[in-house]
This record gives sequence, structure tokens and C-alpha cells, in this order.
Amino acid sequence: MSTLRHSEIAGVGHYVPERVVTNEDLTKLMETTDEWIQERTGIRERRWFEEGKDTTANMGANAARKALEMAGLTPDDVQMIVFATLSPDYFFPGSGVLLQRELGITAPIPAFDVRNQCSGFVYALSMADQFVKTGMYDTVLVVGSEIHSSGLDISTRGRNVSVIFGDGAGAVVLRPSTREGHGILSTHLHAQGEHAEELIVKEPGSNRNKRVEYVVANELDMYPIMNGQNVFKHAVVRFPQVIKEALDQNGYQPQDLNMLIPHQANLRITQFVQQKMGLSDDKVYSNIQRYGNTTAASVPIALSEALQEGRIKRGDLVCLAAFGSGFTWASALIKW
Repeated sequence: MSTLRHSEIAGVGHYVPERVVTNEDLTKLMETTDEWIQERTGIRERRWFEEGKDTTANMGANAARKALEMAGLTPDDVQMIVFATLSPDYFFPGSGVLLQRELGITAPIPAFDVRNQCSGFVYALSMADQFVKTGMYDTVLVVGSEIHSSGLDISTRGRNVSVIFGDGAGAVVLRPSTREGHGILSTHLHAQGEHAEELIVKEPGSNRNKRVEYVVANELDMYPIMNGQNVFKHAVVRFPQVIKEALDQNGYQPQDLNMLIPHQANLRITQFVQQKMGLSDDKVYSNIQRYGNTTAASVPIALSEALQEGRIKRGDLVCLAAFGSGFTWASALIKW
């Protein structure tokens, strides 16, 4: 009987646009204050894309090149692309095939998108892990990339949502682990569709006749809608649950963790989860203060920065966790 392999993260990289948008900048566009934003979210600034320069696919490509370089590989070594995004460049095709083109990969490798919003990267990582585990592919590129700023209601009416989100990309390269007991130990995926409308971009829905004309004729918004209180209530329950699920399956306790990298949804959610799990400040990574919520890009950006800063070392036990629209939530436990 064949034995499943472990996959490991061989390379990590991230890219954020050069344009920095501070809370003070937003006060000129809507009725808000730096104090109001920081008190509710912990965010001080975020990055917004530059039209004509940044796209969802090319930001992903910039992050991917760094991840491949760290892994000692080239784009021609990639055997599959898994691209997590809620903001693809086109309605279709997905940004995975556009990334393939951006990287100059001419081989007809598989490339597909994952649409699981804030938990999209961990979902994508889990999918890629299965392909490496079974031996179907040896080198899988996993990317999370988002451009939110072009689809936000940048006004007082939309401030509860629009102050939260930013743009950016992160990527990892998965390879078979060469070290016994190291790599991705397990992944855990969940969804609860009954809450789908709590965080949603509803229009233009495909279940409308002449959907574009319908939206225009009825003056409907195509902006995100969020029941922030309910999202917060569920997030602070699901985050600890899915982290504990990963630890329990592998025989670990919260105190065994060297680093928790949560999806950067809201600093208040991260602090609540940290307290509930009994983790010290040095064991939880947060960069939402600088980038806001970049949904599918937030976990790989944070992972990339944590590695750059020396916060993760070989042999460390690392947990990635996310919760978001759907509702969906997920975790991955990694022995680095």
C-alpha cells in the first residue's frame, strides 16, 4: 500500500501596491476619523492599487516570483496553479490562467481559481496539499491576490466596510517534504451557507434577466454589504474552534504553538482569539495595521512577513487560520 507524502512550503513571497492610503486620507473622502477606524479595526493604513500598473493577476505574479526564488525554482518548474481571489481581473476566465500567462508558463498545466473569500487561501492551500500528498504533482503554486479598492463605496454611506479593506498579494510554493514529520500536518475546512447574506456582494447576480440592465434600471448597488456585529460574533467562535481542531488532531496544545497567523480581518477579532487561546504576543502575527483586510491575500502576506522578520524558524509549529464570507472557515497546521 502506498503511503501519502507530506507537502511543505518551500517558498513564500508577497507584493503590495506602492500607494499608501492612511486613515487621515480617508477623512477627506468620508465622515470618519483616524481614532474611529483604529478603535474599531486596529487599521492605520492600507494599500490601494494603481490603475494601469497593478492587476489581480500581476500582483499575484510578483508575489509568486519571490516565492519561486526562495524555493530555488523557476516558473517552468510549476506543475499546477491554485489562485484564491474574490476580485478576479475578469468575470471569466479566472485569474489563475492569467497568472500562468504573466509568469510566461507555456506548458498546458492546470490552473484554477478558488472563490472562498477570506478563507480562500487556506482552502487553496488544502487543495494543493492533496495533489502533492497523493503524488499527482510535485510543485504547486498557491496564490492569494485581491484588489478591493476599486469596488468599495468610498463615501460616508459605505464607511463601515470601505475603511477595512486593502489590496495586495501573497504566494507559496508547495513541494514534497524531505524531512520526516515536517510540512503540512493537516488542514481543516468548514462552511455554513445559511449565513451567506451576512457578508455579500449581491449584484449583478446571474439570476436576473438582462442582469446589467436590471442593476442600472433599478439603481442597485454593487458594493459589499456586511452585518459586522454578526460576522464578529461568529468569527470569535469559529477561529478558536478550527485552531483547536488542528491541534487536537495532531496531539498538540495551544501552548505548543510557536506562531499563529490568522486572517487579518480585524485586530479586535485577533486579540479576542489570542486571549481565548492563551497565546502571548510573540506567538501571534498581525499586520492589519499596515494593510487592512486583504481577504485571500492576508494569510500569505502575513506568513511572508513573519518569515522575513525571523519570527518563524525551522522546526516551529505554525497554524494558519481564517474565517470569512460564506460563512467559511479553515485552518492548516504546519511543522516548519
